[in-house]
Amino acid sequence: MEFKMKEGGFFTELPYGKLDVSGDENYGFRPYQLLVSSLAVCSGGILRNILEKMRLDVQDIQITADAERNKGKANRIEKVHLHFKITGTQLKEEKLERVMELTKKNCAMVQSVEGAIEVAETFEIIEV
Repeated sequence: MEFKMKEGGFFTELPYGKLDVSGDENYGFRPYQLLVSSLAVCSGGILRNILEKMRLDVQDIQITADAERNKGKANRIEKVHLHFKITGTQLKEEKLERVMELTKKNCAMVQSVEGAIEVAETFEIIEV
């Protein structure tokens, strides 16, 4: 990836489109937002793939991501809590606990920050 300077930040051109990045939300996505998004969406994608391979009846997955930052250390991200709302039929909590373990183990982004950022994952089942 190549980033070029622009007013208020930087940008890069990707096959899907232009990505604007800046410390100021008026000029683009903030770097911490992209990091948290990467953790959430990578985990969500792995979770979805595992659920599909297990042939579980899932209609929707929603992810809430909350980051805890340390202002005393350059406002670094210390912890990210990912909460998954999984909508489907006949979903068992015990099975989904195992699926969540596999998700964390197989998400490249979560594994990339292991030891530097605590990633906590929780879930709830919404039966339809």
